[in-house]
This record gives sequence, structure tokens and C-alpha cells, in this order.
Amino acid sequence: MRKKIISTRKFIKPSFRYLIEKKRDGGEFSDDEIRYLVDSILDEEIPEYQQSALAMAIYFQSMSAQETAVFAEEMMLSGEMIDLTHIARPKIEKYSTGGVGDKSSLVLGPLAAAAGVVMPTMNGLDEEYVIRNLDKLSAIPNFNPVLGIEGFKAQLKTVGCTMIEQSDEITPVDSMLYKLRQQTGSIPSIPLITGSALSRKLAQGAESLVVDVKWGNGSFIRDIEQARQLARFITRVVRSMKKRRCVALVTDMNQPLGDTVGTALEIKEAIELLSGRGPEDLKELILKLGMEIVRLAGVAGSTLSAKQTVQRHLNDGSALAKFKEMVKAQGGDTSVIDDPDKFPKAKHIRKLPAPKRGYVHTINAGMIAEGVQKLAIRANKTLDPAVGVSEIKKVGTQVKQGEPLMMIHYNDETKMEEALEFLKSAYRLAPKRPNPPVLIAERVA
Repeated sequence: MRKKIISTRKFIKPSFRYLIEKKRDGGEFSDDEIRYLVDSILDEEIPEYQQSALAMAIYFQSMSAQETAVFAEEMMLSGEMIDLTHIARPKIEKYSTGGVGDKSSLVLGPLAAAAGVVMPTMNGLDEEYVIRNLDKLSAIPNFNPVLGIEGFKAQLKTVGCTMIEQSDEITPVDSMLYKLRQQTGSIPSIPLITGSALSRKLAQGAESLVVDVKWGNGSFIRDIEQARQLARFITRVVRSMKKRRCVALVTDMNQPLGDTVGTALEIKEAIELLSGRGPEDLKELILKLGMEIVRLAGVAGSTLSAKQTVQRHLNDGSALAKFKEMVKAQGGDTSVIDDPDKFPKAKHIRKLPAPKRGYVHTINAGMIAEGVQKLAIRANKTLDPAVGVSEIKKVGTQVKQGEPLMMIHYNDETKMEEALEFLKSAYRLAPKRPNPPVLIAERVA
């Protein structure tokens, strides 16, 4: 549990109202005040309505890099700190703000492990967009997303990567605040995103961090300038935290990544990517993020060396072998990796026809994700692994009237009408070819 910090000087505890008003009026919290707030939230001494007011005050007035660094450190200390010093290999974690069709985390953990880098991944809710990575992995029969801290450490030592549910023992204050932020509309706050991400990733044993900040209609960050601000802020805060290092990429999320959205469909696409194949946009993203990981880890020095390292492990089968090793260690049936045709298939497949001739001008990725969820969600709130969309036509593609914009995989006809409203509305066609989107908008180091 939380390690209490004993100060050598007297700290007079202010009222919670005073602290809320201080931040509301643009004041900066002292280190002691932040420590007091985190302790009070952990001990449930601050009523929820005052926590909500505090979150909104931070949302509107922000926090400095120094405040956020202390805030992240204190939340990190609010629960268990995982010690991975017994593993000699470098420990690098990847954080993403989440996006539609993004399979990069499924690929980068095994890829990093194949290159000799440990990636201690516990999945947080803010790294997903409608369909979670653990939902996708649940399409693998018997895959176990719950290891416990000791199991987590043991698998990292032997395999080098994990993909598990975040432990309740890690950063409990962040978990409490995240649920409250969901209810108060303060999720997009840059310092709260930063404090949340850093507290969790560093508590999980990461030494340095590669960040993928997504912007667009398939992410909760819709504005590219806000994404750039977040990337710069995270790297600035990390630099102030005990010689840790961070690189951030700002990436486009205005259309789905890859050719599929779903669970089993996305796992099959991840297997393709781990074999050196797959859609070009995801291959580019994985290459760029993978290069940052191996460079931060010191496995590769130059840009060319980093690129060659990533491509080698994708092309020679070692990254795929690590994925199989991870799945087996977590109880999953690896036969579906050897033969992806064993994954569950939907009873019905139908096309979404283009209403007219033209070019795909824009795609609302968020609407596609919502449409897939409408088709896939079961009465018990789990997702049907066979359901999803594939062969997604991307921005700039020329289509004829009636040509499929995507293929829809479904099992329940009664859900189609509502889902189709989202899927149809996601596309806008135009007579002229649009400029292709730039996948990597900025690199911040």
C-alpha cells in the first residue's frame, strides 16, 4: 500500500474547499498540497462532489509540468510499485490514447520481446476506443487476462511481454479519479491524462515510455493542436521524473487503422502484421513506434539500425513466435495462431454498397466502431468474437456505385438496422480525390 512521506517541516492541512478555489482561480498547488490531496482521496476523506469540482477546476485551469510530475508520482505511490530490477533487460512501455482498428499494441509487445526489450503491459481503460485489446484477445480460446502481480513479473522474466488487465493494486487513486472523470466530462484534461498514464506505466515497472497520441474522429482527442500539446506536455513531465526518457508520436485517427474492426478479425490482422504482412498504414505505424522502442532501450543506435531491427523480427518469424509464447503462457490456445481459419466466423456477411460513384473523401472512424459494437454486443455485455467489418475502403479510394465500402460480418439480423445507420453515416464520397492523410503528424522527444 501507499508509502507515507514524512516531511521534516510542519504542514498545516488546508480545507478541500480552499484547494478547489485555489485551482479554480489559477493557483499552483505545492508538493505538500498534492500529496495531501492524493492521501485524502485514497483514504476517502474527500466527498465525491468535491473531487468532481477539483477535476473540473483542473480541466479549466490546467496544471504545470511540476505539479503534474508530483501528482503522477504520488498516484504511483498510492498502491503497489512493481520492482523489475531482477530483470536485466531494458523495460520500455508504450502508451496510446486509443483508436479504432489499432492493433499496434498487440504487435509491439511481442516485437519488443523478440528484440530483447521487456514490455510490461497492463491495459488501462483510456488506451481503448469502444473495443478493448483484451476484448480482441478474448477471441483466442482460454486466453487469461488476469495474472496477478507475481504472475505478471514471472511472465515478463521468461517471455518478455504480457497483455493483462490492470491490477486493482496498481494506482488505486488513479482508478478512482478515472471513473469520476468519465462522469464529469473531464477525460480530455491534458494534465489529468498525463498524470494518469505516467502513474500507471511507471508503477508497472517501465523505465521509459513511447507514447502514441492519436487525434481525429476515431479518438477522444479530436483536435490536432490538443494532441500536439499533450505529446509535448507528457515528454516534458517525464523528463523531470528521475532521468526517465520519453518519445511521443502524434498520429492520425480520422479513419480506421488497418482493414478490419472487431475482435477475431483484428486478432487475425495482428497475426498478419506479426508475420511481416498486413495493411500498409499499420505496418508504417508499427515500424515507427517499434523503432522508437528499440532506440530508447539502447538495442539499436541509429535510425537505420532501428529500422532494420524491427523489420528483421517481423520478417523472420521471431515476433510471431513471441506472440505465441505470450498466448501460451496466459493459457490461450495457440492453434488458432497457426491456423487463423479456426477463429469463429459470422453466419452472415454482406456488403455496405457505395451509394454513388466517387472517391472516399472522409470516414468517421468513431461511427464505424459504434456500428460494430451495436452488432457485436451481447446481453451479458461481452462482444461476439465473430462480428465486425473487413475490407474497409480508405480515404482516397475510388469506388463505383454499388461497390462495397466494407464487408459486414454479423450473426443477429435484428441488430443490423441500427448498426447500418452508423456504418452508412461514416462515409462521405466526393467527385475529386482528396489529399491522403498524413499518418505521423509530429515526433516529440
